[in-house]
Amino acid sequence: MSTRSRANPGGARLLDMGEVLPFGARKPAWFKVPAPGGPRYRELRRAMEEDGLNTVCQEAACPNIGDCWQRGTATFMILGDTCTRRCGFCNVKTGKPTHHDPLEPLRVAQSVKRMGLRHAVITSVDRDDLPDLGASAFVGVIRSIRRFSPGTKVEVLTPDFRGEEMPLARVLGEQPDVFNHNVETVPRLYPLARRGSRFLRSCRVLRNAKEMGGDEVVTKSGLMTGLGETREELLDTFGTLREHGVQVLTVGQYLRPTRDHLPVARYWHPDEFADLEREAYALGFESVAAGPLVRSSYHAEQTLERAGGGANGAAATAAR
Repeated sequence: MSTRSRANPGGARLLDMGEVLPFGARKPAWFKVPAPGGPRYRELRRAMEEDGLNTVCQEAACPNIGDCWQRGTATFMILGDTCTRRCGFCNVKTGKPTHHDPLEPLRVAQSVKRMGLRHAVITSVDRDDLPDLGASAFVGVIRSIRRFSPGTKVEVLTPDFRGEEMPLARVLGEQPDVFNHNVETVPRLYPLARRGSRFLRSCRVLRNAKEMGGDEVVTKSGLMTGLGETREELLDTFGTLREHGVQVLTVGQYLRPTRDHLPVARYWHPDEFADLEREAYALGFESVAAGPLVRSSYHAEQTLERAGGGANGAAATAAR
């Protein structure tokens, strides 16, 4: 299997979504954000470059990178930059990975300590090629961060491990503060947007994570809007996630990385995100972040603090 570049991810040609927005069309005004450039951001960027580490913040060109890095939160991507799956929305290249760095957990932990991060999110590309599907790398990073920077909250954002319980159990055995696995979209759109993944399998991963982690682990998931889903489909998906024990939810707008990625069906208005947030709290989520610029790790530390106090979170939202 040859490596496919970000410019040729596959997926877009499979869609027959009716009316979609042309690539390069002007985005609504609410997507305008200040360019990152604060002193904390510049410090972290230099540190990342010096350590040669991958971050989703940079790989995905996240619009919140300046805000999150200023707050002392960053998302590290371990196990290389080549994914074994080929999701039509994702800007990470796909193909046959060759990455193997036994010192990566140590390097990540040392960077977390040197940067003084309050909250570190650890994610990875899908590594279906590995016998343990990448679980040992997550274990190593969690252990290393706990050793070098014990005051840092650790959130893991993992693949589905093909639904296998042993890799999941190994990760949960390290008791990360947050276990995150994104379902990304509504079930109807899985064959288009998440080839190689299955919605109910991802839900079972989240349920198993909660059962294995108990009260010591907060479970979290996230979705995108803009691929052609309806409000009713989103609310049904929220309900299914709650039935599987998910405590924290993020919902944000999909932005098309290149012309060959999945097209945007429409941009959801901030008022619609506010509606989705209210409905999610009504379903029982303990912490919800919904908005055009929200991403999985958006204000990760603050959403963790709200988890466990769903009523307080809902009250805070209503007061905005």
